Amino acid sequence: MSAPRLEIDLDKIEHNARSLVARLADRGISVTAVTKAALGSPEIARSLLQAGASGLGDSRIENIEAMCHANVPASMTLIRSPMLSQVERLVTHVEVSFNTELDVIRKISFCAQKARRTHGVVLMVELGDLREGIMPGELENAVRQTLRFPYIAFKGIGTNLACRSGVSPDARNMAELSTLAESIEAKFGLTIEVISGGNSANVPWALSGADTGRINNLRLGESILLGREPLHRQRINGLHTDAITLIAEVIESKVKPTQPWGEIGQTAFGAKPPTQDRGDICQAILAIGLQDTDACGLEPPPDIKIVGASSDHLIVESGLHLVPVGTELTFQLNYSALVRLMTSPFVTKVISPKIGLPDATLRTRETGRAFFDA
Repeated sequence: MSAPRLEIDLDKIEHNARSLVARLADRGISVTAVTKAALGSPEIARSLLQAGASGLGDSRIENIEAMCHANVPASMTLIRSPMLSQVERLVTHVEVSFNTELDVIRKISFCAQKARRTHGVVLMVELGDLREGIMPGELENAVRQTLRFPYIAFKGIGTNLACRSGVSPDARNMAELSTLAESIEAKFGLTIEVISGGNSANVPWALSGADTGRINNLRLGESILLGREPLHRQRINGLHTDAITLIAEVIESKVKPTQPWGEIGQTAFGAKPPTQDRGDICQAILAIGLQDTDACGLEPPPDIKIVGASSDHLIVESGLHLVPVGTELTFQLNYSALVRLMTSPFVTKVISPKIGLPDATLRTRETGRAFFDA
């Protein structure tokens, strides 16, 4: 089998999703399963739905289109603010989108009217992480204007934390979101359908026994695919952390010094070269590099230490013994490494168990969209 490759265990992904769906349902919270790190794979999407996810969310319209073309039976949500240039595609393939700009909602309304389709809008609120979001004091006016647009259904409000600044979801900011929802309901005499509290970083808070208030939805990707929460990368009890693994092949294995020689400048990616001379080591090079993944997000097997990377090479120290050329090593992943690996067309994606196909091998075209090479 070719390398490098991602080995994707659908049974473990479905177990993780089913566990989180059930545990959060006990707290009155539904799960929108996020497929962006799965590159819109229909097979992974179907597993998430079979596990009980209420719908699918993705930040890329291309991934949503791929799932729609594969007849994935789900309500689709675009969880990144739409680009004006993609609004017509949005209205065609997406039921709900997260929005922060009235100019975008205005164009969605125009295109939805032409298509005679009602489009759902969730307004995102800024609660401290300083990524996307309407400032709380401006939310009332945004709701008022949104309600006036034809062919737009105001679905609710949401927020996003942790992604840009690492702000933790907690009792204070989640209570603020609940208060904003209740204020909007009282002001406009309506009942908000969706109050989306955030992403996988919210899982520890949601399962802690804290008062979840009006929060009734979370958008989960990393916690399902990797079994970890993003704030501290800690394993979530009862979940698999090895549902997706990287396999890479050794292409060189030699004894080499740890200290480079010659006049030293910047490396290809601007990193500093090693400064500590530890003598000679057993060094191996694997055929994968920074063009394909985030080397800092890889966890090597025991007795293997990552010591460097370039665009095409991952350099490891192999302890007291040389690793034979052709050996395949298995690496665990964090979210950063996973997203880049899934996007790389040079990394084969192998899904098991096979899903009714003669060869359940997921590859990527030049567009980066997922498809099966059957």
